[in-house]
Amino acid sequence: MDFVDSGLYRDITDYAQETPAWAQHTAEIGTEAGLLVFVALFVAGWWRARHADTHAFAIAALAPLATAVAYVCSEVLKSGVTEERPCRAVAGAAASLAECPPRGDWSFPSNHATIAGASALTLVLVRRALVWLTAPLALLMAFSRVFVGVHYPHDVAAGLLLGTVVAFTVVRLGTRPAVRLAEAMRASSASTARWLTGPGPETVVRAAPPYATHRRR
Repeated sequence: MDFVDSGLYRDITDYAQETPAWAQHTAEIGTEAGLLVFVALFVAGWWRARHADTHAFAIAALAPLATAVAYVCSEVLKSGVTEERPCRAVAGAAASLAECPPRGDWSFPSNHATIAGASALTLVLVRRALVWLTAPLALLMAFSRVFVGVHYPHDVAAGLLLGTVVAFTVVRLGTRPAVRLAEAMRASSASTARWLTGPGPETVVRAAPPYATHRRR
């Protein structure tokens, strides 16, 4: 099947062949390393949310779960579409920088792009300021999959869209039950449950004014 963006795929992979060796290696490593960055941000978001209110904690806890659900959805869709990888299907294209996945490891949508889109969105829901980090990282990860030659442009575009939509839906539907669960865990007598959810926001106890020992005359 000749997709409408196979020409764009050729243009990008041809350009990739002309880039310096360090840029090619960075793209190969970065496409996987970006996932580790998102994992680190999930952990940091959970740790920070341990001292936040239950609503904020619930969203931080749902973020990796929503991303996992998005990944599963992309795998199910892959199995239904069964699109061949462009590194095998596009005639006359430059050799892929990354090893072409084996037959049966389908192309549409991109799992990496799905995870990147879901991670970027949920982390922004945890903390809005992260948009300046997560959005560019997700776009770079998606582009790198085309750059190294293992996905069509429409694969990564669909993955980003799928990831954001599924993750947003999971967080939207799961926030209330997650809040109730977090409240129950914070009130639990089990030390492990209390450690996982954290103490919540710190309460400031104001000192009582000193007792007046002298009467006003």
